[in-house]
Amino acid sequence: MNPQTAVNAASLAQPVIIATRESRLALWQAEHVRDRLLADLGLRADLLGMTTRGDQILDRSLSKVGGKGLFVKELELALESGQAHLAVHSLKDVPMELPEGFSLVAVMEREDPRDAFVSNHYDNLDALPQGACVGTSSLRRVVQLKARRPDLRIEPLRGNLDTRLRKLDEGGYDAIVLAAAGLKRLGLANRIRSVFEVDQMIPCAGQGALGLEVRTGQVALAAALQAFVHQPTWLATHAERAVSRALGGSCSVPLAAHAVIDAAGVLHLDVALGHAGDPSQPLLKGHQQGLVSTTAEAEALGEAAAASLRALGGDAYLAGSAAL
Repeated sequence: MNPQTAVNAASLAQPVIIATRESRLALWQAEHVRDRLLADLGLRADLLGMTTRGDQILDRSLSKVGGKGLFVKELELALESGQAHLAVHSLKDVPMELPEGFSLVAVMEREDPRDAFVSNHYDNLDALPQGACVGTSSLRRVVQLKARRPDLRIEPLRGNLDTRLRKLDEGGYDAIVLAAAGLKRLGLANRIRSVFEVDQMIPCAGQGALGLEVRTGQVALAAALQAFVHQPTWLATHAERAVSRALGGSCSVPLAAHAVIDAAGVLHLDVALGHAGDPSQPLLKGHQQGLVSTTAEAEALGEAAAASLRALGGDAYLAGSAAL
């Protein structure tokens, strides 16, 4: 701990209250941050478990009921009321524009960002028989699966990670697609039959990363949490989120964006956009790269990637999503 961080941490009231969803994965993530606060900053923290509307509404797709922001709203209300000081989110669930008075102050080092193919009978997507049933409620995954295997029957799959695995085990699907990060964090990597490499299925913005949100006025806490910023992940995810922000990305837009930074500091950003109203339409794909060292430079690269998708006809695809 550097001296400035020690000063910032020492000035904080303890314990720090962490607002979190109550799913097993969300609790793992919050407990991970709680343990890091103690080990790295000497700060004690307690968890405030909450059930969000996104956890309660399981019979409709997120695009029909308000999007992924449903997973964070209750946590933000806890921050606003003073019930909690810090919210831990899966970054992919955090809206691209935060409400006034809230700040995303840290993005921690990313776990595996790829999508995982999970099946009890088949090793990978190519091994599935004609017309096999694959479960996912992500439009991003739907359009990329259809691009590779137009014969597949894609069926909705909502619920937390354990619920989705149970539905697979009950025989409702031949395979399901999940984020590899969640399976690995919960010690369920053995359920992964194969992973989709990024050139096979581009992840969504922020996938595999944890974001830490506080009220804007909590200066001491925000300063202390800078110790948790993993700069390569911070820059990569800000480029990804800039793509989504520029294209109005939401659960109703089948948009993929994934960035990595190489040893020379060059950020490589891959993007794809599908047509939500007609998944048989070809995917629009783009790639941008450039040397980045600041958040503004990363976001500028993301905006350039978004512009490249518009140049390929992306506005017509976005209009199709808006019409749903």
